[in-house]
Amino acid sequence: MDCFLDDEYSLSQRAAWSVSWAARKKPGMLSPHIKDLVSVLHRQNIHDAVIRNSVRALQEIDIPVKFHGKVMNACFQFLETPATPVAIKVFSLTILYNLSKKYPEIKSELRLIIEERREHETAAFRSRAKKILPKLEKN
Repeated sequence: MDCFLDDEYSLSQRAAWSVSWAARKKPGMLSPHIKDLVSVLHRQNIHDAVIRNSVRALQEIDIPVKFHGKVMNACFQFLETPATPVAIKVFSLTILYNLSKKYPEIKSELRLIIEERREHETAAFRSRAKKILPKLEKN
């Protein structure tokens, strides 16, 4: 995690993949570091790989309630910013969908963003949106 949070681009970029791997294989390993994962989402001048792997990790774990607001704000901001790399947007969609199960009031905003952005986004975004939209309608 020290390497992941380091200010040196190449070091943090290389460590980022290991963090996301840990989230998929051993999510409990990241429990003490969730605060760090969330703080990365709001940092400026950080490599996209660090943000991408942070949101990738956060989509895999149960985010503690005290971080829900910060994570939701960051994810909505990623979705609304056209320059955000598509992988960050796709993982943000999943995080917001997961959080919508606890906060149903965000479903309409998430649905609206998906519908507005779908035509202007990449195939990866459209694919994830296609999976999430029906689930938003059901719940």
